[in-house]
Amino acid sequence: MIQAIQLILSLSILVVLHELGHFIPAKFFKTKIEKFYLFFDPWFSLFKIKRGDTEYGIGWLPLGGYVKIAGMIDESMDKEQLKLPPQPWEFRSKPAWQRLIIMCGGVTVNVLLGMLIYALVLFTWGEDYLETKNVKFGVACDSTALRIGLKNGDKIVGVDHKSYEKFHRLSLVFLFDKVKDIQVERDGKLIDIPVQEDFRPQLIHKQSSFVEPRVPAYVDSVIPGRAAFKAGLIKGDSIIAVNGDSVVFYDQVKNIVQSSKNKIVALTVYRKSGVVTLSVAVDSSGTIGFYGPFDLRRYFEVTEHKFGLLSSFPAGVHMAAETMRDYVRQMKVLITVKDAHKGLGGFITIGKAYSPTWDWPHFWKFTGFLSLVLAIMNILPIPALDGGHVMFLLYEVITRRKPNEKFLEYAQYAGMMLLLALLLYANSNDVMRLFAK
Repeated sequence: MIQAIQLILSLSILVVLHELGHFIPAKFFKTKIEKFYLFFDPWFSLFKIKRGDTEYGIGWLPLGGYVKIAGMIDESMDKEQLKLPPQPWEFRSKPAWQRLIIMCGGVTVNVLLGMLIYALVLFTWGEDYLETKNVKFGVACDSTALRIGLKNGDKIVGVDHKSYEKFHRLSLVFLFDKVKDIQVERDGKLIDIPVQEDFRPQLIHKQSSFVEPRVPAYVDSVIPGRAAFKAGLIKGDSIIAVNGDSVVFYDQVKNIVQSSKNKIVALTVYRKSGVVTLSVAVDSSGTIGFYGPFDLRRYFEVTEHKFGLLSSFPAGVHMAAETMRDYVRQMKVLITVKDAHKGLGGFITIGKAYSPTWDWPHFWKFTGFLSLVLAIMNILPIPALDGGHVMFLLYEVITRRKPNEKFLEYAQYAGMMLLLALLLYANSNDVMRLFAK
């Protein structure tokens, strides 16, 4: 529920500001705005109010929002208005350069907003990251990592004989680059692990973290109502054995529990009052309802960079540029790597990226990320997106001829169908992954 609320709040902020990016220049150029809506309102709206020529409202379908500009072929597909002679307050009557500014306004706001959010996050909380050399317990591997030869507890020294300072950048290297081998320290020895060619498709399809810092089996939080809560597990417990087998790390507990679906496991935990054993029922998905350590500072030396007000803005711009570059590379992987499209996710995938507890630094940083993603996606030259309108406007500016309105109408239909198909496909992937667990 907390993740869902964060997702809706982020999207609400981003949609309203994106649409303001269209609204403000349209108003400046004296273009009539008929509607300004957060979320879509097919058949009915949750709230609406009329101010001047504009109806402001909140729709019931939380898939975005829109500004309905008079005299424009958009997602409303209002063809009746376009049958009438152009009026001076309509979008189609404005010079091409004004229409271009209006259409670029939303993307511009998203980029600037992403930079601003990153800058303010850096100013308020600074930048914290775990250096690869400080992952003292080694890594916890998912099934894909184990399949290529990594082991729990391995310390990653390099990738293709190149070292990386920030541990979190490793997942992007594995995703974006054609990695040939990984150098690890295992039992005090340095070894090379070759990587198979089908590694990246597996990684993308599973949407896994691949490797994470290995952490002790400490209970950071327990979900109310779940089996662990009912059995008496509490925040601050350290799990020292499962079914009588000694454990030290969270991944050891997780693996045993996942292999005990629909069974009872005995957790031996250490707490201030002493050692207790709890009987916990594992559900059909192989979980019992608790989270391991969130704060890496409990076990690792975390590098902290603080920023002043002035220094935070260039740092925020740099972070935003790096984020956009990484996302473009991710899109390239989606197109070029076999079966990468199976890793596409919808609202469930996005929602899971938020913290299950309310974490303001993470919330704002991820909101900044989404703002930049929306900018990139919206500027794609696909009819029905801002980029599609910009593409046709650039054609008009260069050739000094307007595209045929009937052609624009059909292009809008085609773009909307394509976007709807992508939306359905991405969210169906989410649903299939839920049932696959």
